[in-house]
Amino acid sequence: MAVRQGRYTLLLPARPSIHSSSAVVGRTEGEGPLAEEFDYCYDDDAIGEKSFEKAESALHREAVTRAVLKAGITMKDVDMIMAGDLLAQCIGTTFGIRDMGIPFVGMYGACSTMALTMATAALLVDSRAAGCAVASTSSHFASAERQFRQPLEYGGQKPPAAQRTATAAGAAVISAHKTSAPCIEAVIFGKIVDMGIKDANNMGAAMAPAAADTIANFLNDTDTSPLDYDMILTGDLGKVGSELLIELMQKENGVDISAVHADCGLMIYDLEKQDVHAGGSGCGCSGAVVNSYIMKRLANKKLNRVLFVGTGALLSQTSALQGESIPSVAHGVLLTSGD
Repeated sequence: MAVRQGRYTLLLPARPSIHSSSAVVGRTEGEGPLAEEFDYCYDDDAIGEKSFEKAESALHREAVTRAVLKAGITMKDVDMIMAGDLLAQCIGTTFGIRDMGIPFVGMYGACSTMALTMATAALLVDSRAAGCAVASTSSHFASAERQFRQPLEYGGQKPPAAQRTATAAGAAVISAHKTSAPCIEAVIFGKIVDMGIKDANNMGAAMAPAAADTIANFLNDTDTSPLDYDMILTGDLGKVGSELLIELMQKENGVDISAVHADCGLMIYDLEKQDVHAGGSGCGCSGAVVNSYIMKRLANKKLNRVLFVGTGALLSQTSALQGESIPSVAHGVLLTSGD
């Protein structure tokens, strides 16, 4: 049963394990530096579907299917799935997994959804409410552009601070602890932080304060320092947000995380060679990076302790048009390499 450590952090004595994980991505992501890490890279972002929304559903379905198959189980062995995406009513998820016959817990954390679903699934397994749970998420560049900004045909120019929504999906199968598998030792659910940022093309600036708040709270609760971790991984602040996070941690908390900080939005693309402005974003960005690159290195012990902090900007089409600010949240999961 989970044990509260400090004010915000929950320790998981059962240490739920990540038996398998999967990441599938689109063409641009498959041209990036992590191409060899993903389970599959699609050449066509339409993925053979008639709309980009249907393509995202196909992407999500593929990630979950591959993760379950890699675990050596069937859909009937999964007690529940925690999943969500960026689209209204989470249609990328619901239409993707509707035929799987798994009890569904829909979750929305914007770009923090991978951390949110993993944390929740781990809590349910730790409490024995679930013997086996799947955590998953997805995003698609074109479906997100249509919903949050302008249709691609409009051809609007983006400022340097803008990030590219990743066409990607990630899934993890979480169940009782197995010594050879990476596991989840602690989780932290973040507070909503709103610093009044209204620029929807500068998500990094909106999300960085939430990331700083959650990281600082986790370090305080656990009485640890950044050097106690191989990596403090955010997902996904991009170039602008990552620089701001390091500055905020130093100035407001007196903590320097620069030596161990990494960001999924900076890892998934090559900012010098690919036209992605400040880096990647979207639920699938951290979903794909964590469930490929990170999990592989935890499994082979190249990484032993990774604090993964997913970051999400909680805006909508309506709130943006009404001139609202962009509230943000960051959820954390402590991933370890196991025994």
